[in-house]
Amino acid sequence: MGKKGKKEKKGRGAEKTAAKMEKKVSKRSRKEEEDLEALIAHFQTLDAKKTQIVETPCSPPSPRLNASLSAHPEKDELILFGGEYFNGQKTFLYNELYIYNIRKDTWTKVEIPSPPPRRCAHQAVVVPQGGGQLWIFGGEFASPDGEQFYHYKDLWVLHLATRTWEQVRSPGGPSGRSGHRMVAWKRQLILFGGFHESTRDYIYYNDVYAFDLDTFTWSKLSPSGTGPTPRSGCQMSVTPQGSIVIYGGYSKQRVKKDVDKGTQHSDMFLLKSEEGREGRWVWTRINPSGTKPTPRSGFSVAMAPNSQTLLFGGVCDEEEEESLEGDFLNDLYFYDATRNRWFAGQLKGPKAEKRKRRRGTKAEPEGANEQECGEASAQAPREVVREVVTEDGTVVTIKQMLTAPGPSKQPQADEDDSPEEAGGPLVEPRPRSNAMLAVKHGRLYLFGGMFEAGDRQVTLSDFYCLDLHKMDQWTVLVEADPETQEWLEETDSEDSDAAEGAEGGEEDEEDEEEEDSSEEDQEPQHPLVTPGEQFADYLPRTEQYWVRLARDDAGSEAKEKRVLKVAHAMAKAFFDDSA
Repeated sequence: MGKKGKKEKKGRGAEKTAAKMEKKVSKRSRKEEEDLEALIAHFQTLDAKKTQIVETPCSPPSPRLNASLSAHPEKDELILFGGEYFNGQKTFLYNELYIYNIRKDTWTKVEIPSPPPRRCAHQAVVVPQGGGQLWIFGGEFASPDGEQFYHYKDLWVLHLATRTWEQVRSPGGPSGRSGHRMVAWKRQLILFGGFHESTRDYIYYNDVYAFDLDTFTWSKLSPSGTGPTPRSGCQMSVTPQGSIVIYGGYSKQRVKKDVDKGTQHSDMFLLKSEEGREGRWVWTRINPSGTKPTPRSGFSVAMAPNSQTLLFGGVCDEEEEESLEGDFLNDLYFYDATRNRWFAGQLKGPKAEKRKRRRGTKAEPEGANEQECGEASAQAPREVVREVVTEDGTVVTIKQMLTAPGPSKQPQADEDDSPEEAGGPLVEPRPRSNAMLAVKHGRLYLFGGMFEAGDRQVTLSDFYCLDLHKMDQWTVLVEADPETQEWLEETDSEDSDAAEGAEGGEEDEEDEEEEDSSEEDQEPQHPLVTPGEQFADYLPRTEQYWVRLARDDAGSEAKEKRVLKVAHAMAKAFFDDSA
């Protein structure tokens, strides 16, 4: 009895600490959110000018991440809403609504009066009521410079049958947040976790709320048992038995002033409604068997056939005190709740029958499969990997899927050829995080997301389809060339120096003298080769520039020998190409 009482006191203490932290974050962020409210109001004024529904056939949506992609409950359509895009200088937020027709392989932009404000990292859930409804809660809006954030706590519903938006105002709901997760459970929406961030502070949540779709009321749940620690970006799905699974996610905490430590969670919990006790829930930690996903954040989730949960991609962060590097992923995992088991999703490659045709014969298209996955080339695209040096000297590794211009005229492989020789390399989306997933008719659809190349964030707009019953290979619906991605440098060196001076106040005279004396040694913006210049002269003049790029590549200042070796190799390659 004593131990239980002690545990309950500890739990109440943690709740009080969390409440104090939330109050502190709320107070500090109130001012910046007030500033952003004016900008949001401006955009809403522009949206208010829309007085009728306009549906316009269009090209595929522009690059974005942290949007929502949902399958229509009745039609062969996918619904894309919101998202964000960063071009190196400015952050763009969207509240655009796109409809993808699966059978026709066409996109339509749908403009509806009085839509939700622009946002990303929200949650969208589709329910079949009333001809289909798309429910959206929360998310965030960012200032153009990406330094200030506004976290929504509003609830919206898109009536799919009538193409109308409605804001549902109900008290007692979750606080403003993004990165939370939400699922449909019976006739309720269940919401878990998320985070709220201001310029100086942040807080992660592990609270649970339920929204009743019949009474339009919120209620906060208080499950018994030990549940997940606060986090965002986790997996949340409903099992065939009616329980809710929480897996993984991300959170961070401050270890010292201006230094945060992130945690990529890999634990798993079951949230179950107690039988015969309405409104009572209990947490249980579970340890599934099988091949588990490696720890990661920014992964995407969808419900696969047979009520299995599908997990795709993400990023595995290698975090040091002053730096953060990410290994982006494009692997697939499935969680079978019935067996409490993870297993990796392995692609089988093209069908063996395709390798049994006579030499020189032309492949026949698989009508139904090609129709539902959009128009695709009969020959699988091939992957080309190359390194590109941009104008400012940044080396970017590009993986590009190239589709053959027409049907292949080459002889087909013999029956005993290996799969690799017969069908070529498997087609796969490039590694990424924060992509959008949806499943319809047993097919997985993937749109957009992002990856990083050095200091650059490359946002994607490619579109793929995978038959989850066959698991043969991805079909490319929309290709995207990362090389054409717009990227603007934050500021030039003069502006940057001026900003630092203004921010830091008066400079020490000694520092100014050192800065003046080293002016000749500063790295050039464009390390061009002077006509007639020898490499022995070129290297000392531009070494600092190449060392900086090589250090970004090596990922650690401690690996000085490797940094220097790579820097010299990069400089030599550039010199040989330019001389």
